[in-house]
Amino acid sequence: MQQTLKHLITLCFLTFFIMVPTIGLADEEYEPIDSDQCVDCHETSAMETVIQNDLDGSIHEGIECLDCHLYNGTIPHTEEAENFVVGCEGCRSCHDDASAQYQSHGRSQKGDCKDMPTCSDCHGDHNVLASTMKNSTVNPTNLANTCGNCHENIDLVNRYDILIEHPVQMYNSSVHGKATGRGNMKAASCDDCHSSGGSSHHIYPPTNPESSIYHLNIPKTCGKCHAEEEKDYWEGIHGKMAARGMANAPVCTDCHGEHGIISPDNPLSPVSKLRVASATCQPCHESTVLNERLGTSRGNISTYVDSYHGLKSKAGDLHVANCQSCHGSHRILPSSDSTSSVNPRNLSSTCGKCHPGMSDKLAAVSIHGFGNEDPRAPMAVLIEKIYILLIAVVIGGMFLHTLLDYLKQVRLSMRAPSVRRMRGIEVAQHTALLLSFFTLVISGFSLRFNESWIAELFFGWDGGFELRGVIHRYAAVIMIIASLWHFFFLFTKRGKGFVKDMIPGLRDIREFWEMVLYFFDYRDHEPKFGRFAYAEKLEYWAGVWGNMVMIATGLVLWFDNYFMQLFSKDLLDISLVIHYWEAWLATLAILIWHIYNTIFRPSVAPMNTSWLTGSMPKQMFDHEHGGAEPDPELNPPDRD
Repeated sequence: MQQTLKHLITLCFLTFFIMVPTIGLADEEYEPIDSDQCVDCHETSAMETVIQNDLDGSIHEGIECLDCHLYNGTIPHTEEAENFVVGCEGCRSCHDDASAQYQSHGRSQKGDCKDMPTCSDCHGDHNVLASTMKNSTVNPTNLANTCGNCHENIDLVNRYDILIEHPVQMYNSSVHGKATGRGNMKAASCDDCHSSGGSSHHIYPPTNPESSIYHLNIPKTCGKCHAEEEKDYWEGIHGKMAARGMANAPVCTDCHGEHGIISPDNPLSPVSKLRVASATCQPCHESTVLNERLGTSRGNISTYVDSYHGLKSKAGDLHVANCQSCHGSHRILPSSDSTSSVNPRNLSSTCGKCHPGMSDKLAAVSIHGFGNEDPRAPMAVLIEKIYILLIAVVIGGMFLHTLLDYLKQVRLSMRAPSVRRMRGIEVAQHTALLLSFFTLVISGFSLRFNESWIAELFFGWDGGFELRGVIHRYAAVIMIIASLWHFFFLFTKRGKGFVKDMIPGLRDIREFWEMVLYFFDYRDHEPKFGRFAYAEKLEYWAGVWGNMVMIATGLVLWFDNYFMQLFSKDLLDISLVIHYWEAWLATLAILIWHIYNTIFRPSVAPMNTSWLTGSMPKQMFDHEHGGAEPDPELNPPDRD
């Protein structure tokens, strides 16, 4: 036992005499490193900027470099160690609570995201300022631009399937963004809406039930600033739906928008007086799926639009009643609720805001307007049906009588002495162009104006859209064939004479001036035109040009894949613009100019029949072309 004790004492002495020098050496070699020692080696212009400018006024002013730049190696350290990353580890030693909260921002569905922003990405590197300081990157007035460093980066947005591409751009144009831009520290900024649990570091995606922007949590988020509106919302039917956890319950953003919220006074706002019915209420209340799911009735919006109130609102009246005028904005209750503004007992008071003295009986009539199944307006529905039948019978009879009379006048005109203007082959050319043109007009504009009555009339059935494209292309082929047919005609003997007579000259200028004098009663009669008047020449050459343009641009649009391989997308865009507006130009020219001169002009009534028979009444020819003789080739001398 004594021997063992001696050995232990000896061992302790040996340990003491060995370790003490070692400890002394360690203390001598690994002395605490301060910022001055860092500057001794890293004395560069960049380091001077950090020490003199960035840290001056920073909340980190006075702390040592190694408080953030965590390093436990020897000095001098190796070159490999000079580039060690600070990251968020250096911040965690002092800001452990914030670090613990920062767990979700920037995470992808597949795990941690390499592009997840670090502390310095939001707060800065050395120039970290308190959020209350005006120049701080996380000051409410600057926070949007800080978030925009990532969220306005389209590459990051696409990489992580972020649905909103330019949230900061939209925010800056909103009422909130404009307020922060004016220096309003109380206006909502990014963290006011996106922070969860009261922490700016606790940011979840909208799919997370704990997120402040989770659909059913949005009213509470907005309520942090808009407490009265939130209170009214929860008392209303929409809030009660949200309280029951209904995913389709309307919340603040469904009506007001998200990042780009604008004032209700702005006509472009979805809750403005002019748009609230069509832009905000209609998507839900005219939804077949939602109405079936909730057991609510359809047609309230459509009947409102057709009512006196709706028509005035559509026309721009800012004082006429709209949805919120009667139902309220946030505390919206069903008519069955005794406190609802649209409860039958309260209607006289609600309507009386605009119509003083409104009686209960009068207020009980159909409000929005009446539909075919509205039980509150049976007499109105009956009278409407009677009038529809009356219009069909009376106007239909008038139209039939007018049509029969017009056809009789056309037959009489065709029986009168005539002058032949075109051969049968030329009539066929014109007919092919006429039919293909109007087919192209109807089928083409039906694509652009697919909700118009004429589009629904022709293409409203199942598969009508695909059929429209087929019809349009077949009509285009017919027009191209007819155009080529006419082109080759111009090289014939008769065609050469046609071109010669169609070329404008000084005579046309003189006749145009004489026609102007005739319009203003400075001449008693029209000038005696030759084979073709100046108006016919103008129309012909304009038609030739328009035809070439429409065919060229139409082929580019038809065979877009081929032309995209040869040229840039600019050619496709330009062709689309030219094709559309040239179609407008041609259609209006035909309707206003050509149709008038061939049908509705009093001197040609009931019409110039040459497009049907190739001949026109002699009396009409003498009036229209008194300066020319009938074509002897088509009108032999012995012809009456």
